[in-house]
Amino acid sequence: MISDTYVIAGRSFSRLRREPGELIGFLLFPVIMIVLFAYVFGSAIALPGGGDYSSFLMPGIFMQTMALTAVQAAIRTSTDMTRGIIDRFRSMPIARAAVLTGANLAELLLRLLGLAGMAGCALLLTNWSPHRGVAATAAGFGLLALFGLAMIWVGTFIGLAVASPAIADQATFSWLFPMTFLANTFVPTQGLPFWLRPVADWNPMSATVAGVRALFGNPSPSATHAAWPLQHPIGMSLAWSVALLAVFVPLSVWRYRKASPR
Repeated sequence: MISDTYVIAGRSFSRLRREPGELIGFLLFPVIMIVLFAYVFGSAIALPGGGDYSSFLMPGIFMQTMALTAVQAAIRTSTDMTRGIIDRFRSMPIARAAVLTGANLAELLLRLLGLAGMAGCALLLTNWSPHRGVAATAAGFGLLALFGLAMIWVGTFIGLAVASPAIADQATFSWLFPMTFLANTFVPTQGLPFWLRPVADWNPMSATVAGVRALFGNPSPSATHAAWPLQHPIGMSLAWSVALLAVFVPLSVWRYRKASPR
């Protein structure tokens, strides 16, 4: 299974040679996001209690990048199903679990490459930097990687469940992108209306962003927040990621076995 997983992952990497535009997108997207939010929006946003906004912002953008991996995973999985590639894999003497695991491993590594580029741009173009040492910084990126892996499996299930890549895009992006804003990604949740604030506080993305800020030593107005998830953000982020994996990995495998040719 391990050997087959690496073969399937290599197939995903080989696609970059035929479609170099995707790699260019990985390199340009970090710069666009940083300039748009850190310089355009950041010029008009002040944090409660003070602090540099770009240092507050970057963990949120890192999380959004990893969360949106679900969209690409859904489109990629649905495309493979539509083109009959999954059916060909089923006819081959390879481990069934390797098909999904290998593709998702490659997806995660590609997104981590984009995340590394974004972190490098942030170090060069903004005042953001980690302040708590190598171990804590590595733990922060590990938290992002785990959350990204969980979101990839969410997207994989959606891609297996819908009929076409276009529907997979709509079924993922339409709710996921707004959810990245209904969190502490770009602004603290303290200023939200009372009826909306609990949704943002218990959003898994809020816990992940707050946990990464804590590990990086970046400004976090939620440090004195009354919401339990934001008082224990690292543990809650781990719990949310593990829970998503526990639900969507078996669901994806089940759907993969039951999926009919398209």
